[in-house]
Order: sequence, then structure tokens, then C-alpha cells
Amino acid sequence: MRPKILTILLIAHLTACSSYSVNEVAEQAPPSPEPVAAGAAMEAYAVVDGSVTKKPLPQSKNKGIRSNAKMAMPAAVGMVNPDFRLAAEPVNRENYAAVTQNAIKNVAQEPVSTFSIDVDTGSYSNVRRILNSGHLPPTDAVRVEELINYFDYDYPVPRSTKQPFTVSTEIAPTPWNSKTKLLHIGIKGYEVAQNKLPPANLVFLIDVSGSMNSPDKLELIKAAMKLLCQQMGERDTISIVVYAGNTAVLLEPTSADNIGKIHAAIDSLGAGGSTNGGAGITLAYNMAQQGFIKNGINRIILATDGDFNVGTVNFQSLLDLVAEKRKSGIGLTTLGVGGGNYNDKLMEQLADAGNGNHAYLDNLQEAQKVLVDQLSSTLHTIASDVKIQIEFNPEQVSEYRLIGYENRLLKREDFSNDKVDAGEIGAGHSVTALYEIALKGEGGERLENLRYSTKQDNSSHKGHELAFLRLRYKPTSDAKSRLLETPLLKSQISHRLEKTSENFRFAAAVAGFGQLLRGGQYTENFGYDAVKQLAQDARGEDKFGYRAGFLSLIDLAKSVSAVKPAP
Repeated sequence: MRPKILTILLIAHLTACSSYSVNEVAEQAPPSPEPVAAGAAMEAYAVVDGSVTKKPLPQSKNKGIRSNAKMAMPAAVGMVNPDFRLAAEPVNRENYAAVTQNAIKNVAQEPVSTFSIDVDTGSYSNVRRILNSGHLPPTDAVRVEELINYFDYDYPVPRSTKQPFTVSTEIAPTPWNSKTKLLHIGIKGYEVAQNKLPPANLVFLIDVSGSMNSPDKLELIKAAMKLLCQQMGERDTISIVVYAGNTAVLLEPTSADNIGKIHAAIDSLGAGGSTNGGAGITLAYNMAQQGFIKNGINRIILATDGDFNVGTVNFQSLLDLVAEKRKSGIGLTTLGVGGGNYNDKLMEQLADAGNGNHAYLDNLQEAQKVLVDQLSSTLHTIASDVKIQIEFNPEQVSEYRLIGYENRLLKREDFSNDKVDAGEIGAGHSVTALYEIALKGEGGERLENLRYSTKQDNSSHKGHELAFLRLRYKPTSDAKSRLLETPLLKSQISHRLEKTSENFRFAAAVAGFGQLLRGGQYTENFGYDAVKQLAQDARGEDKFGYRAGFLSLIDLAKSVSAVKPAP
């Protein structure tokens, strides 16, 4: 008789557990919530009908109940939900845009490559978060150009604001293929000290839905907001808009020197409810317009895991909304947080549509990097719609491959079309792009020769030129673009990798690392040990320790990749 009793009790327990849906467990339960003391009063944050309130929750008689726990009664003892999953099984609803790695191009057929500048860095810190969890990142989570551009490079600084940035180029052997060359393009924006920045009108748009109820989400955002507010002055204003199922203005435009009031508003934030991100974006733009500062910095900072599930949830509709709002002169920066349901695709492309930048905060140190150490480049745009176009000389170069920038590619005719949106560069930003190229006669070609290819008339080509670089940008004060042009010469080629700059070698190491995480299709026998050696030798000055962190991340990736999945 005893076994039957035990069976009934087990089924009843399973039925109680199965009354949660998988999504509810993922959205309502943070990984390690703090227990609420028995008998303690509890409060919940609510956004209802445009107002923000705190409401006491009834005290529980259950000792040690978790603050985010939800009690559920079994529908019927002895009946088990067929969709039941063990609580230990992780539910991953993270969303990444599909990235198809750039193919090798034949110069005779496609001599021109065009793409938009990208200064986002979110992929690097998100990859770091995933590796630190003991897993290799999904291939589409790895955007190689964002890994490269996570690091600052010591490019020459412009001498005058009349030309907002300098362009540097370097060509040398490819670390992973001795038969090809690596073309390194570096861009550096002019620098503006924090105390010289224009006055700022900042609107924090904070997701306070139930999915944000986790220490690595809302609590991290609250700490990050305080870091940023400490950098602001009396000329700057701070507003806070929150959204869950409804939206509300938590803080009207307030002078940044009223730090007590701002901190009190931040401290009042709590999470609960569904996520109406579209309505939040609309309200935030309205608030930014209300406090608009002519010739100042006007920017919305959206902090969320991107799990929009009510209101405007169509992906393209959200992008169209932000693209329309950017015409007002208000930029949009996105700060992604958390895991499990993180919508990287939405966060990255919202920032692109909003003439802003995207970062992912996996810890408070990353918030310090983005919002304090790099405050000027994060907030202050010095050039917009920046595009690069390279025309390779078929007399000298047979093949090329752009490393990264897959979702930034442009049509050839887009380069001179000022109506086509492109990337922005902030004050002090450095941007790096790499091409792997095969020179004629050096045996680095990967494509088979065509039987019926037509021989071109190359009489007009400059024999001493490898390629011609064009860069187009719009000054912040002008809707008409300007053009910079420079030839890339054979004489620039360095035939020994060790003789190249630290900039070249470190960027090449990061590019190799990113390609390995994506499967290493073109990296031959170049492995993590070679990546680390190259990065170690080119570490150079490392003021904030970011490069040292990269060296540790290489070791971690090597270890994680060696772990075989359980059968």
C-alpha cells in the first residue's frame, strides 16, 4: 500500500509544478533571488493608467518565500501536464539576427566593396557573458567587427574639428594565411573632454516588466544610471520614462545637479508586468522633444532585455518607428542586459535605426566603460552617415574578403546617395575594418578561374596602386555629405608581420578570435594559442585592462570549446 501512496504524492507534486508555463518560469524567476524575511512587508512597483505607484503586498506566513514566487494549485491530483519540463532545464529564448559570413569576391567581377561604419560593441560583452557561463556563443551572436571595435586603438588624432577624423591604413601578411595580405583601415574621431561637451538632454527609457526582475537586469541598470548621472552637470537634464504593460513618466526633466531627487527616482524602480516597448519609445521621444536643447546632446538611453510582448511587437514596425523619430535630431542608445530571453537582434538594430550605438552590459565594469570612461563617444556624435567604399585594382589584387560588417553592407550606388542612412561616429571613437586580400601571383586565391571570363582593359589602372579608398560622411551641422579619398599603394606593404604596429597585430588577433568562434572557415590552422600569442605581443598600453581581459577570454574560449557535450 505504501508504494501507491508515494506515487500519488509524487504525481501531485509534478502536477503542481506543471501549472507554471515555461515562459512564466523564465520571466518571473531570476536565477538567484534573495529570500524575503518571514513576516516582512513587501512592496511591488506598478505602472497603471499612466501613473507610477508602490503597493504593499500581503505578508506571507510561509518562511523564506521568494519575493518573486508565484503559488499555484494543481488542477487535479493524479493528472500530469504533458508539456511539463523539469525545472532544471534552461529555457533559452535569446534572439539573434542571422549573419551569413562575407564571401570571397573576385576583383575582376566585383572590384568595389561598400559598407557603413559600425561603432557598436555589444557583441563582445555578450559573447563574454556567454563564455563565462561555460558555453560557446551562438554563431550569430558573434559579430566580428564589434569584437574588433570593442578596443580602442592608438590612431592619429585629428588636428582640427574641420575634418572630424583621420584615416590610417596598413597592409601586411595575414596571420592565419601566409599567402594573403591583411588590409587594416583605422578611423579616429576628434576628442572632446567631458567638461567641454555640449549640454545634454538625456531621457532614460527603462524596462520595468517582469522579465527584468533579476540582479543582472534591472538592478544592474539602476547602478549604471547612477554612474552616468554622476558625470552630468548643472547644464544637463535627466528624465526617466518607464514601461511595462503601461508607460509613465517617473521623472520630469530635472537638472543633473539635483542628484538626490534623481537617485530617489532610480531607487524606486521595481519590476513586474508585460512589456509594451513601443509605447515606451513613443513616450520617451515626446519627453526628449519637450526638453530639447538646440545645439546640445539630445538622446534617449533605452535599457532592456528587448523582450517586447504587448503593444507594437512587430520587429519592422518598431524599427520604422525609431527611424521616423530620428528625424527630430534625437539619438537612441540601447543598453542590453540579461540572458535567457535577451533580444540582441532588436537591441542592435534599434540603435542603428535611431542614429545611436548599442552596448551590452554584462556587469558594472562594462557600465563604467560605456557610460563613464567613454562617455564622450557614447553621447556626442561628431559625424553621421559614415560610409566606406574601396575599389580594388584588378591588376594587383585578385580576391578580397571583408571581415565582419555583414549587416552593414551597402549597394555600390548607396555610397553617393545622401538619403541612405549609415553609421555615426562619436567623439574620440576609433573604428577599424579589415580586408583579407589575395595579390596576383602570390598563390593566395581560393576561387577557381572562369573558363569564359572576359579580359578587361586595364590601361587606365594605376600600376602602383592596390586599391582606392573613399570615405563619405556628414558633419553634424550639414545634411550634405563630404568625401575623402586616398590611394592604397604597393609600397605600403610590410612583408613581416612582426614589423607592423600594435594596432594592426592586436586587431588581427581579435579578428582571428571572432572567426574561430564562428567556426574558423578561413583561418586555416590558426588556433586559440596563436591568437593569444599574437594578442599578447601586441597588448601595448592597457590603461583599463580591457586587453588583459581579452587574453583571459581567449583561454576560456579554448577551454570551453574543448569540452564535449554530454551524450
